[in-house]
Amino acid sequence: MAQTDAPVPGQPIKQTDGVAVMPTGGVLGREQEVATELSVFAQKKPRSLWGDAWRRLRKNKMAVVGAAIVIIFILLAAFAPLLAPYGQSEVVDVRLARFGPSWLWPMGLDENGRDIWSRLLYGAQVSLLVGVVSQVIVLAIGVPIGAIAGYYSGNVDNVLMRIVDVIYAVPQLLLVMIFLAKFGPGLLNIFLAIGLVSWVTVTRLVRGQFLTLRESEYVNAARICGASGSTIMFKHLLPNSMTPIIVSLTFGIPTAIFTEAALSFIGVGIMPPQASLGQMVGDASDPGLVQSYPHILLFPVLAIALIMLGFTFLGDGLRDALDVRGED
Repeated sequence: MAQTDAPVPGQPIKQTDGVAVMPTGGVLGREQEVATELSVFAQKKPRSLWGDAWRRLRKNKMAVVGAAIVIIFILLAAFAPLLAPYGQSEVVDVRLARFGPSWLWPMGLDENGRDIWSRLLYGAQVSLLVGVVSQVIVLAIGVPIGAIAGYYSGNVDNVLMRIVDVIYAVPQLLLVMIFLAKFGPGLLNIFLAIGLVSWVTVTRLVRGQFLTLRESEYVNAARICGASGSTIMFKHLLPNSMTPIIVSLTFGIPTAIFTEAALSFIGVGIMPPQASLGQMVGDASDPGLVQSYPHILLFPVLAIALIMLGFTFLGDGLRDALDVRGED
C-alpha cells in the first residue's frame, strides 16, 4: 500500500492553479496561537493614568531625590519633640553662646546659647505646617471660584475674573504684610494671610481647565441625562482637572514656606519663643555674627534651601509624570 506524506502543519501541501492550500491542522494551530495571545492580554492589568504617572515618576531621578528630601524633612518635623535634645527656646548655657559645631552640639549654639539643631527641627515643623495648611486654604477658596467661573462663563466669569485680576495685580507679599499689620503676627494669622491672598493663581488655573473641558462629549451627555451644574463640575470636570491642580499645589508649598521665612525675617511672622527658620536667619544676619560665627546663619539657610529645592524637584517630576502627552 502506497504511503503518502503527512501534511506539515502551517505549510502548504500543494499548489492548485497557483493557489497554496493550507491544511486544516495549520489553521487550527494559528487559532490556538491567537487564543493564547488573547488570554495573556486579558490577564494583564489595565494601565491607568496614576499607574503610568507613578512609573514615570520613579524613573525621574531628580524627582526621586526631591521626594526623598521632602520625606526626610517631614519625618524630622513630625518627630521633632523626640529628636530634639532641647526645647525650641531652651538655653543650654548662656556662657557658651555662639559655640561652634561639636559632637555634643552638631550645629553649635546660637547667639543666646540655644541649640541650633533643636531649633531647626521645630522651625522645619512650623515651615511645613505653614506650607501645607495655607495650600489647603488656597484650594478651598480657589477651586470652587475657578470652577464656577469656568463652567458658567458669561457674566459670572467676567465678574469673578475682574476681582481676581485686581487681587493678582497687587504683590502677594505686600497683601500678606497688610493683613498681618491689621490682625497681628502669629501662626494662625500667617495661615490665613497666605491662604486668603494666594488663591487667585489656582482660580485662574481651574477656570482655564473648565473652559477647555465644559464642551466635552461626556459633559454634554451628563447634561442630557439631567445632571445638575454642581454634579457636572465636581463629579465630571474636577477629576479631569486634577493634574494641573496637584502640580500647582506642589509648587505652592515652597512658595508659602519662603513667604513665611521672609515675614519672620523682617519680624512680622512667627514671634519668639516659637522657633522659625526665617526667624533664625533674621537673628543671625548681623554682619558681626556672619563674619565671626557663620554656622549660626548657615544651617537655617541650608534647611530653607533644601526644603524648597525638594518640593521644586518633586513638582517638576509630577508635572512631567502627569503629562499624558509625554513619552515613556
